Amino acid sequence: MPDPQFFNEGDLVAVLTSQPLDRTLDYKAPEGGCWQGAFVEVPLGPRKVLGVVWQSGEGDFDYAKVRSVIRVLDVAPMQQSMQTFLRRVSDYTLTSMSVMLRLATRAPGLGDPPSMQHVYRMGAAEVLRMTSARGRVLAVLEEFGGLSFTLTELADAAGVTSSVVKGLVKLGAVAQEATPRDVPFPWLDPMLPGKTLSREQAEAAAQLLTNFDGYGTTLLKGVTGSGKTEIYLEAIAACLEQGKQALVLLPEIALTAEFLTRVEARFGGKPAEWHSGVTMTERRRAWKMVGQGDAQMVVGARSALFLPFQNLGLIVVDEEHDTGYKQEDGVLYNARDMAVLRASLIQAQVVLASATPSLESWVNAKAGKYRWIELKSRYGQAVMPDMRIIDMRGETLPGDRWISPSLQSMVKERITAGEQALLFINRRGYAPITVCRACGNQVGCDNCDARMVEHRFLKRLMCHQCGETKPVPSVCPTCEVEGRLAVVGPGVERLAEEAASLFPEARVAVLSSDMFGSARALKAQIKALSAGEADVIIGTQLVAKGHNFPLLTLVGVIDADLGLQGSDMRAAERTFQLMRQVAGRAGRSDKPGVAVMQTHQPEHPVIRAILAGDEEAFWQAEAVEREAAGVPPYGRLAGIVLSSTDPQEAFDVGQTMARNCLPLTNIGAQVFGPATAPIARIRGRHRVRLLVKAQKSAPIQAALGEWLAQFKLPNSLRLSIDIDPQSFY
Repeated sequence: MPDPQFFNEGDLVAVLTSQPLDRTLDYKAPEGGCWQGAFVEVPLGPRKVLGVVWQSGEGDFDYAKVRSVIRVLDVAPMQQSMQTFLRRVSDYTLTSMSVMLRLATRAPGLGDPPSMQHVYRMGAAEVLRMTSARGRVLAVLEEFGGLSFTLTELADAAGVTSSVVKGLVKLGAVAQEATPRDVPFPWLDPMLPGKTLSREQAEAAAQLLTNFDGYGTTLLKGVTGSGKTEIYLEAIAACLEQGKQALVLLPEIALTAEFLTRVEARFGGKPAEWHSGVTMTERRRAWKMVGQGDAQMVVGARSALFLPFQNLGLIVVDEEHDTGYKQEDGVLYNARDMAVLRASLIQAQVVLASATPSLESWVNAKAGKYRWIELKSRYGQAVMPDMRIIDMRGETLPGDRWISPSLQSMVKERITAGEQALLFINRRGYAPITVCRACGNQVGCDNCDARMVEHRFLKRLMCHQCGETKPVPSVCPTCEVEGRLAVVGPGVERLAEEAASLFPEARVAVLSSDMFGSARALKAQIKALSAGEADVIIGTQLVAKGHNFPLLTLVGVIDADLGLQGSDMRAAERTFQLMRQVAGRAGRSDKPGVAVMQTHQPEHPVIRAILAGDEEAFWQAEAVEREAAGVPPYGRLAGIVLSSTDPQEAFDVGQTMARNCLPLTNIGAQVFGPATAPIARIRGRHRVRLLVKAQKSAPIQAALGEWLAQFKLPNSLRLSIDIDPQSFY
């Protein structure tokens, strides 16, 4: 790319702001001038707003009336490659550039001048008079190691008043230091020795590091427990040795704690973190230090992809198949795909790691677009679990029970042996439906077309679409009959209740993301379970994501058929991935493991494929079906959702759009709908869907843009476009 342009004082510059505008605005360069990409503060009406000097000004406005840039912010300018990346993502997702800029500047206080602040860390003195409040403060500091907290952040994290922290400072148990608000992250040493690799791992690492310069994407496929992390840590070491930055994307915050420990052991320091669980102080620090090149490595959620890296050499997408990489609101993007795009623009490497790759990545690897590296055996003495089914058609089970006698017997054996068992069901809460036996009404959300899920531990009903909660009623809200409400179906809480009654001598723990008030509490629970502080673990999808429980030797899937229902084209793929992933939690140490699936459909192709372990045959069969249907990865889809407080308005607009679709038919695309969305109402807004299907080579974004430009939508109606949708609710 050409060098960035410098603008002298008074030159016209086009500034992209984070305000909801469809264009850049012209300003005069400030005193001292500014570079292209500079972050600036500019006047917009009576306000001062954040912006980026995007390019030369248009000059189509009276120069005398053009206002000047107020100041250039003391942060690293946005690189041209980042400008190109934001523009390309904008074009692909059909998102306005102002929204893209907001995504790339999601850190507080970027315009604040450098200043000092008081931060708090663990002190040296012991506390003689310990209270529960003081203990919570010290526990937070101990858990987060060398991280610093402001007074407010530490008090909030510990759930105490600031006076408790100040009291500990006086005692010397907490150290108060004056420090610049944003300091570089600890140096990571790539020359420190890593773990001893097995022969298979060493060969994989050598293959990965061959032709490691320039752009390239590698699919690192390895069975659960094969040591994929150690392979890509070697790639990170090579990247750091070249003086470049590395980014590791994880699909779940709960995975960060164990991974950060491994990074610190490998490189002698902790990297920057970027996810919703870090403090605002650390968030701003990470953004600024990444831009200055003073953070060599970032571990984060999908939005970390939009940090202002100066010299990014490697992006790792761990568990690349995970649906958590798809952003479902705001900018609708898939972080896996955008990671490949960003790397291609800056000539960086990408590693996509998974035991069960997405079909998209599998197809790209088979086509030669990605390199393919595979680990077929577990590390050390561990072996893959023995896969079995329990045919529920032959089990005698009461209507209000879900743990079969066969599975119950296997769990008891594990408890007696001092081992752990995991019972998996992909349903949060106590029960998915509360029904009145007097009138048949199912208790639903007042704002959404969704049933409310009982969370008995919280004593609330919750809508999993909008988050609305209300107390569990004793009287039917429809017929007002008392005492006839009944719960239908199991969730993790109800399963835990059943396990406690079946195994009274066992320690039963529930691992579900919505049962923890903070990421810190969730991480603490996972750490406790890994240390063996439970005999029976009841878990949702969260437990399938890369956790290592050394004592876990039995995984029981309560309802293996659950994901096979519905019309989602990815239902079989997701069920296969989830079952293989959760089964892989068993036997990851020196004791062999068993994974058992309770099913009423033992002859279903997906169930048979899981049992056989013939992943290649499964992917080939899926690929044949998708190609025949002309859907991703062999075709293009775009989901259009119209929402309004008036259901007829949304449907009428949808019909008008469907009738006037010439720009789409000109590229051979088909328009399906409008149809009422499967979840017809969310947060009081009625939803109508259209689906656009096109050939893979069709210029679908340009056609969609031309199509939508025909319509002037009423202010009361909202429209969202989802390119490559992952969900169809």
